[in-house]
Amino acid sequence: MTALEIGGEALPQERKLVTEIPGPKSREIEERRKSAVAPGVGSSLPAYVVAAGGGILKDVDGNQIIDLGAGIAVTTAGNSNPRVVKAATEQLQSFTHTCFMVNPYEGYVEVAEALNRLTPGDHEKRSILLNSGAEAVENAVKIARAHTGRDAVVVFDHAYHGRTNLTMSMTAKATPYKAGFGPFAGEVYRAPMSYPYRDNDAAGTKVSGEEAAKRVITMIEKQIGADSVAAIVIEPIQGEGGFIVPAEGFLPALVEFAKEKGIVFVADEVQAGFARTGKMFASEWEDIVPDIITTAKGIAGGLPLSAVTGRAEIMDSVGPGRLGGTYGGNPVACAAALGAIASYEEDGLVENAAHIGEVVTDRLTQLQSKHPEVGDIRGRGAMIAAEFVQHDSIDPNPDLVKKIADYCAKNGVLVLTTGTFGNILRFLPPLTISDELLGDAFDVIEEAVAASVA
Repeated sequence: MTALEIGGEALPQERKLVTEIPGPKSREIEERRKSAVAPGVGSSLPAYVVAAGGGILKDVDGNQIIDLGAGIAVTTAGNSNPRVVKAATEQLQSFTHTCFMVNPYEGYVEVAEALNRLTPGDHEKRSILLNSGAEAVENAVKIARAHTGRDAVVVFDHAYHGRTNLTMSMTAKATPYKAGFGPFAGEVYRAPMSYPYRDNDAAGTKVSGEEAAKRVITMIEKQIGADSVAAIVIEPIQGEGGFIVPAEGFLPALVEFAKEKGIVFVADEVQAGFARTGKMFASEWEDIVPDIITTAKGIAGGLPLSAVTGRAEIMDSVGPGRLGGTYGGNPVACAAALGAIASYEEDGLVENAAHIGEVVTDRLTQLQSKHPEVGDIRGRGAMIAAEFVQHDSIDPNPDLVKKIADYCAKNGVLVLTTGTFGNILRFLPPLTISDELLGDAFDVIEEAVAASVA
């Protein structure tokens, strides 16, 4: 792909620096922002966007920035994906809202049908549609508690599940997500995550997935009581925690334990879902079948939508009127989702994700061979991270990551930082990005690392 039609004009798929970044027009808007927008809402790169498509963000100053963030995995199908734009536009011209709980519409049902078909497992399923990932996770917990009659929820180190009161309680990292916002919800218990890079380095031994799962199971049985646990909630690949891929066997062992104990196993695929990892859902990598799966971000090509999909007997245990929300499953967002899902299935985006992962991993491996500060490379498909450490240890190196990200931003490449220790670069490019743009972006990243470690 060399260009994409955005608002009637072609957006060339090339990095272009017209001014410094952020430029004068962006800085002017940023000054207005300070008087209008609460400072609690931050921005990684205050270059104000006027158009986007393929792998390019065009700012108000005319700079074209390579997008390796995709709105934090939201525009996975490509910004202004033609299928999404067409479907959403047609729906806008019909009606914008009725509230599904008042006057329903077919689009909501069609999205639910698609989710029931696409998510792992061939059992009978039901879905509900909501607005955000946090809302989906919160509703998954509500449903699990209603179904089991139990209260306790088990989550994991390095987890991120959202910014509502309950999902803050489930999220691990204090600053910026939790500090000062308590008290938090009760009956939320944190278990040790399988983190191969850090588990395996200590004493030169390896902790297998089964061994890591045994730590969790022992903690549940001894500290909580399995018969008190409503749900185990886990990201199959952790997002904000640093793209941590648990050791093989960890997830299947937890699924089996949950099944034996009548615990609802919830896979939070808000960031990893919808082709991002080179499979439609990250759970497929180890063939696990969650009882409930939560989705958002990539579901609707940039419009706000999320979902909870689960086993029919679990979802049916909550009676009419007990779930929902005014905007949940908005008709325009539903139309966009159907367009995005069609693109994932028909435009080769799952395969594109796998290819992107190979390209990114290869470039990062080359970088690691030159710079031992690249301590670990991990992820799946187009969800890849590099963990940066001190030169002579595995101690986190967040200062280096900040320098790299700043250098990239000034040179027209958007990269995102993440991780409990703030020492990880994560790469989430749209699945429509070209090899040429990826190559250019990683040339800049290589320059950034070299300049920052010097």
